[in-house]
Formats: sequence, C-alpha cells, structure tokens
Amino acid sequence: MNIYIGNLDYEVTEADLRDAFSEFGDVGKASVIMDKFSGRSKGFGFVEMSNNEEAKQAISSLNESRLGSRNIKVNEAKPREERSSSRYWAIEVLTDYR
Repeated sequence: MNIYIGNLDYEVTEADLRDAFSEFGDVGKASVIMDKFSGRSKGFGFVEMSNNEEAKQAISSLNESRLGSRNIKVNEAKPREERSSSRYWAIEVLTDYR
C-alpha cells in the first residue's frame, strides 16, 4: 500500500519516515518530496508497505502523531490525477474570448 504523509516538518528525512513506519512492518520505500529549485522539502512524502494490514495499522496509529515539530497527516495515497498542460488551458481560454 502506498501511504501519503502530509504536514511534515521540513527537517524530516526519508530515514525518519522509514524509522517511524518500520515499527508497524516492512517498509519497501520511503520518500520525502523535495522542491527541485530550492532543494527544500515540500512538506509531504510517501511510504510504501507491502502488507496492507500493517499499513492500515501504521495509518491509524501515526495519523495526527508528532514527527519532528509537527503533527503529521497520514492516509492511504490516492492515485495521481491527470493534469492538463497549462499551455493548452491558456490556448482554450484565449480561443473562447474571440
């Protein structure tokens, strides 16, 4: 199961996420999403756990718990929605005004 973790302290690392979630089972992957320009955390990340029951236990136990200096939000990650290109959106908007 892929798990979303939000409201992360900017100092939290992938190792911190792995440590917190490994208390509940095997963590396949832990990642903190970083801003490509500043190199700073965007304040959210993901953890992948292979066992769904362990993942659900981690979600219920860690949601609203303290990690670093913040209470984190933890839930099952939703599939990423397709985003339209802003360039095409601008073309549609401009052609609508003609």
